[in-house]
Amino acid sequence: MTRVWGFFAALVGFIVMACASAQSNYPDKPVRMLVGYSPGGPADINARILAQKLSELWAKPVVVENVTGGGGNIATDRVVRSAPDGYTLLMATGAQIIMNPTLYGNLPFDPVRDLAPISQVSVATNILAVSNDVPARSVSELIALAKARPGKLTFASGGNGSTQHLAGELFKTMAGIDIVHVPYKGAAAAVPDLVSGRVTMFFGTVTVLLPLVRDGKLRGLAVTSARRSSAIPDLPTIAELGFQGFEATAWYGLMAPSGAPRPIIERIHSETVKVLAMPDVRAKFADLGMEVTGTSPEEFARIIKEETPRWTKVIRDSGAKAD
Repeated sequence: MTRVWGFFAALVGFIVMACASAQSNYPDKPVRMLVGYSPGGPADINARILAQKLSELWAKPVVVENVTGGGGNIATDRVVRSAPDGYTLLMATGAQIIMNPTLYGNLPFDPVRDLAPISQVSVATNILAVSNDVPARSVSELIALAKARPGKLTFASGGNGSTQHLAGELFKTMAGIDIVHVPYKGAAAAVPDLVSGRVTMFFGTVTVLLPLVRDGKLRGLAVTSARRSSAIPDLPTIAELGFQGFEATAWYGLMAPSGAPRPIIERIHSETVKVLAMPDVRAKFADLGMEVTGTSPEEFARIIKEETPRWTKVIRDSGAKAD
């Protein structure tokens, strides 16, 4: 019996040492970073900037994989089901983690339970923009126009339940106006109709609308962040125009399957923060109108916890459903 117990003790010791060695050598093979959206979008851009620099730091490839469909749910599900060893990561969005559980209702996973926050990477405000044909040069004038024409003004979005849709629903409720939602299959599809005046307004991400506003093809009225954007500081926030508490931004963050070893989470976090502090990386994000954040895992978890009930209420009050 003593020999048996000795054998098991040695085996356990060997396993512990092997696990410790694997964690200290991380990464010793390529790392996959899944994105739930198409190439070229904000989530993809965040992933590719980060992946390139982590590949250089680790001397191991960090490969970005675009797994589209289900509003990002397919990518999330793949990461949730992967081994919790740090070799499969998710470049998550607020829509995937905070909004989708309410929008879809029957997901096979719980993002909060099944994913481990590593670091929020960046935040992008939305711009409330209107067609140049719209006779409103401020948010107050736009609201007055909407009240004078109930049910006539429209707001575009990248689809039912999208961030742009919910920003519009929040504005509609807080301003007490009757405007009609027009969903498109993606934010890019909405832009031509906004420029041509087929739809009145759009709460689009700064990465999509900023070039058009700068070129005078659209009129920017406000931003949806809590404070003004350094990318377009002349635009006021909707909150400062009298709608206290209005905030509707898009964020992007790195997550791993729940159960990933804490030393690996800490290693990825520290290297991510190092990348986000690099001047060339910060310049790239600034050019895109994105604000670098680089939070701790605990801060990232707190953001998710605080934002979830607010958007759950907006979704339920508006009756929004996923496409």
